[in-house]
Amino acid sequence: MTTDVITVTPETPIPHIARLMVQHHIGGIPVVDNGQLVGIVTESDVVSREIDVDAPAFATFLDAIFVLPWDKSDDEMKRVMATTAQGIMATPVRTITSAANIHEVADLMFKQHVNPVPVVDGAGQLVGIVSRSDVIRLIADAG
Repeated sequence: MTTDVITVTPETPIPHIARLMVQHHIGGIPVVDNGQLVGIVTESDVVSREIDVDAPAFATFLDAIFVLPWDKSDDEMKRVMATTAQGIMATPVRTITSAANIHEVADLMFKQHVNPVPVVDGAGQLVGIVSRSDVIRLIADAG
């Protein structure tokens, strides 16, 4: 686990987040508000701002317009228009505690598609972060 974690606040501009990711060679940055972990911004979140928004999925019946259940255009539009971490961060955040073992971390990363994984203490305070690179390094060192 990396304990010197780079974090941002919900108000941090997205270009600044992208620069931090590039400068520090990291794929995700926890979003912290008053010491509490409130979200995480990953490379995928930043890239998703650049997608083309699909037209809304709707149907008409008589004089009524119904938004279809699979319509995601509002979510896509919010991401494209976002200017700060709060607009693109994933929340709630899937986390582990420092007591988690390598198998639990790998399981979360693989089955839940989570990378990186914030590490929190019993009070929900961020104490570290684990990335796929950390897991690979641990496996390489063990062999």
